[in-house]
Amino acid sequence: MSGIELARAYWADVVRPILDRKVPDVPRAAGRLGTGSDVLGLDDATSRDHDWGLRLTVLVPADRVAEVDEVLTTSLPSAYRGRPTAFPLTWDPTVRHRVEVATPAELVRSRTGLVTGLVIAPGTAPGTAALSVTDWLSLTGQSVLEITAGPVFEDTSGEITALRDLFAWYPHDVWLHVLAADWNRIEQELPFVGRTGQRGDDLGSRLLAARLSTALVRLGFLLERRWPPYPKWAGTLFERLPVAPSAGGHLADALAAPTWQARDAALRAACEALHDRQRAVGLPVLEGAACEPFFDRPFTGLRGVPEVLRAAITDPEVRALSHRGGVEQWVDDVGTLTDPGVRARLTTCS
Repeated sequence: MSGIELARAYWADVVRPILDRKVPDVPRAAGRLGTGSDVLGLDDATSRDHDWGLRLTVLVPADRVAEVDEVLTTSLPSAYRGRPTAFPLTWDPTVRHRVEVATPAELVRSRTGLVTGLVIAPGTAPGTAALSVTDWLSLTGQSVLEITAGPVFEDTSGEITALRDLFAWYPHDVWLHVLAADWNRIEQELPFVGRTGQRGDDLGSRLLAARLSTALVRLGFLLERRWPPYPKWAGTLFERLPVAPSAGGHLADALAAPTWQARDAALRAACEALHDRQRAVGLPVLEGAACEPFFDRPFTGLRGVPEVLRAAITDPEVRALSHRGGVEQWVDDVGTLTDPGVRARLTTCS
């Protein structure tokens, strides 16, 4: 049984009946949200050695959170389908039930560090406060997936639907900005794969190819309007993108290439495949190829792909931004990227 199947059965057989019986008047939304490979549908037998089990998220009004949590604490059975209902997590050693009871705003704040103004109250339609440009740039793909990726089992309040609508994708000009930022990074380092190899630094050439492949994979997610997961699952989910058949093989070739010349050629082919996909989805592109020779040297350079994207941005605030893009495009420290408060502060300061 997968984690999602287990969570769905746990909700239907145990948690929902308790809430129906004990607190039937509480508006609620429920699903398997948050952390865990099972939220992405990628768990397997190996996943079960930690942080896997009877986990759910239930969203309720702020004045009912403590009550609902207490009802579950006192009413849940000790086990379901042979698994304990109370268990520790790696970041919380307390043995307790793992039905996360929260308000929509608390869920968003815990994953993104943002305050959205979402409300949930009897007879009140869900409402949202627009995110600022800085808010959007402070997000990581994984932080958004922890809100939007998992299955929803019930949404009588409409709150999870509102959250998913809010975080569906970047505003158009911010999308152009983050796309340009990744192309800019590729433009800066693409010729160095050949230059380091020419000087006999094969390790340096391979390291650069890996860095560029990471940026190109992220670019694939951006072109398909899909939030990228954290690195463990980036390759798995990239292979499911529409762009993967045209670009994925070239990226694999670049990482396995025995010479810098083969590496350079594979990266060039991957860039062209992604540029072609950019054209296919209706975004601004160059006429002709994305790549060209790097001056008179036998290495590949990138033409003005970042500039053509930036030229299409109309929002003055977005046009005035630096070329760094979103926080996970210029920060790769795991501790920083998994701390929503730090991400928000860094983006504000940048």
